[in-house]
Amino acid sequence: MHRFHDRKIKRLYLFVTRYLPSKAEKRQGKGKIAFRTLIERVEWIVAIVREFCKQTASSKQVALTAAALELRAYLPAMEKVVAAARRAVIVGEKVPACERVFSLFESHTELVKRGRREKPVEFGHKVLLCQTVEKFITDYEVYEQQQADCHLTESVITRHKALFGQRPEVLAADKGFCPEQAKFEELAAQLDTLAIPRRMRDFMDKAMAYWQAFRAGIEGTISGLKRAFRLVRCFFRGFRSFSAAVGLGVFCHNLIVLAKHEPD
Repeated sequence: MHRFHDRKIKRLYLFVTRYLPSKAEKRQGKGKIAFRTLIERVEWIVAIVREFCKQTASSKQVALTAAALELRAYLPAMEKVVAAARRAVIVGEKVPACERVFSLFESHTELVKRGRREKPVEFGHKVLLCQTVEKFITDYEVYEQQQADCHLTESVITRHKALFGQRPEVLAADKGFCPEQAKFEELAAQLDTLAIPRRMRDFMDKAMAYWQAFRAGIEGTISGLKRAFRLVRCFFRGFRSFSAAVGLGVFCHNLIVLAKHEPD
């Protein structure tokens, strides 16, 4: 019985993935009908899982209790997935990304749009890195919920002051970190140089071009963190462990930088 329903759901899923993206209205209509059927059957399975967890809550059979505990951990995410699918397909509602589940096993995972042509959508968490001229990473932050880059500029300065007792002399970042004009002028007054371009013609300034070339160096550091220290994929479970994995990568990177640095 289990294998029969498993095969039927897989067939429905394959049918939906093939027909729904089609440009032909007839194929799209068949895909939507199949999607509704798929949602209803998955809802039925989730209801069975819910009832099974309830019935085995006080069971004396260890195997059943263990299975129920594992299923109970995934049940909220399963219910959220089905509810979001029903809202999107049947009701026709646009479900925000923050109300969706992108990983059944790592429910904290976020959808990240970085604007890259080859990978317009990625999954994980936004990470902020601060690096010195010597390639030493002085600060990092992993965001459980995404924030716009333009809202992070002031916090970078504040965190630097808390760590080192003074504001940085120079802060270079890409255009996305540029706040509104009033805030930009306020932050620029606190530093010797705020090298964040607001428009393309700002790159004509020699000082801006120099510090933007320095800023581009962190792209190599990010690439090294991904390739050498496995930051391209986290193998730990949970958001705290995700943050710890980033911290371990940063720590290892800094050790190598220190090892290469010649003592005075």
